[in-house]
Amino acid sequence: MRKTLLTLALGLATTAAFAGAGHGGSQAAVSDADIDRTIRLEAGDMWFNAENLDIAPGDTIKFEIVNTGNLEHEFVIGDAKAQEEHREMMQAMMGSGDGGHGGHGGHDMAEGEHGGSMPSVTIAPGDTAELVWTAPQNVDGLQYACNIPGHYEAGMYGNIDLQG
Repeated sequence: MRKTLLTLALGLATTAAFAGAGHGGSQAAVSDADIDRTIRLEAGDMWFNAENLDIAPGDTIKFEIVNTGNLEHEFVIGDAKAQEEHREMMQAMMGSGDGGHGGHGGHDMAEGEHGGSMPSVTIAPGDTAELVWTAPQNVDGLQYACNIPGHYEAGMYGNIDLQG
């Protein structure tokens, strides 16, 4: 419980990301004037339509993720270590009889090496989800990924290159 509260406090204090429905967390009100750029991504069955994203540090990005596939997907931003931890947790949930991603809302997201919880959304087939995120300064190794068991391994991830 203490770790959960600390994680929540750190996440609120240090993250500049706001996640919509799917993994818990609430989307803060951000006006269109605060958004520097909108990036529209397509998530199909086992792919994203971009392998790399170039984003300037400090830019606030509104991601619009359209799920054109037949499977539920997630869009999670974090460093490689946090993504791996999240994948392992998702795999354990599948094996525990929780039903996998469907019971996903009550777990803690990995913090990652740079602090804060990982911003994320879950996208049902045929739906579009939005996620507003501010790119950090001086951070390397960020990825976006779908960590539903088997999806990352099939290629559902990409790199975020922070270009200053």
